[in-house]
Amino acid sequence: MSPDEIARFLRSNPNFFEQHPQLLETILVPSPHGGRAIPLTERQIVSLREKARQLEGKLSELLRFGEDNDAIGEKVHRLSLALLAARDAAAAESALHFHLREDFAVPHVSLRMWTAQSDPALRDRAANMGAPACGPAAGSPFLPLFGEAQEHVRSIAIVPLGQTRNVGVLALGSEDPQRFYAEMGTLYLRRIGELAAGALAARL
Repeated sequence: MSPDEIARFLRSNPNFFEQHPQLLETILVPSPHGGRAIPLTERQIVSLREKARQLEGKLSELLRFGEDNDAIGEKVHRLSLALLAARDAAAAESALHFHLREDFAVPHVSLRMWTAQSDPALRDRAANMGAPACGPAAGSPFLPLFGEAQEHVRSIAIVPLGQTRNVGVLALGSEDPQRFYAEMGTLYLRRIGELAAGALAARL
């Protein structure tokens, strides 16, 4: 019989090893770690242990993600409270800068609320984004928002302010090229943008 025929036979006869239990101890297969051959039952135990280690690794990763999300959620909550407590637009802007810098460790923050003198092309681009965008700073039309610091910025996150009516844009910059990358999640950036838009629009 060919190996494929043997495999088909065993799949078609799931009770085969129950009827011939001695084979489980007498059939030897190569160890996955090299060296001596081991019984089929021992090989199955090795496979189960490896799967258990993989599951433990995935669980640990999920726990780390959960802890990271909890920490970010707490930071967003503190920012929310600070924006609610702001007396005017200047205080709200100051709170936004402070928390992004101190809590989120963003070294370069630029907030631009649209006025009649704002660049219409930049304003239209922000209004048409629909969601925050992250990626390399080089070539971005929003890079000049960082002023003199733009030569140090290597990655950016652009957060439009306002969903139904765009009132401005929040630009976050980092000297780390990998801090803001195109595939990163933007859920919390969106929430920060919504909070900032609501707080500032209500105080203008």
